[in-house]
Amino acid sequence: MKREYPEGPIVAVAAVIFLEGSVLLARRNREPGRGQWSLPGGAVELGESVLEALKRELREEASINVEIGGLIGVFDRIVQDQENRVRYHYVIVDYWGWIASGQPSPGSDISDLRLVPLEEFDEFEISTELKETVWKAVDMRNKRIDY
Repeated sequence: MKREYPEGPIVAVAAVIFLEGSVLLARRNREPGRGQWSLPGGAVELGESVLEALKRELREEASINVEIGGLIGVFDRIVQDQENRVRYHYVIVDYWGWIASGQPSPGSDISDLRLVPLEEFDEFEISTELKETVWKAVDMRNKRIDY
C-alpha cells in the first residue's frame, strides 16, 4: 500500500525504548515529519503481528533487539493537504520496552538516534503528544502496568 495518499489507514508500530535512565528517540528521514524526533518504529507488513513488526522495525532501523514491557496505547496520525485530502493516515500502536541487545545505530528510514536522559527530556524539542506518551511509559514502567 502506498503511504502518501493511501486508499486506507496504514497500521504502524512504535516504542518508547529505555536504556538505564534514557529514552531512545529517532530523527525521521522521510515524511510525514521529516527531520522531527519521534519514537522508533514503522509500518506493519502483511501477515505480521504488531509485536513481530515492532521487533523487526527496531532491528532494521535501530540495530537493536528489544523486550516489550507493555502497550501504551493506539493513536491516529492523520495529515491532510491544502485541499483537505488525506495525505497520510497512520494508526500507530505504541509500546514500551527496553534494549535487550545491540548498540543503537540508525537505519535507512532515520537520520539519527539519540538516547535522551529523562532528566533532560522536557527540554528536548519534541511534540507535546510525544512527551505525554513517553511520560506515560515511564509511569507504566515504574508501576509495571500493562494497560
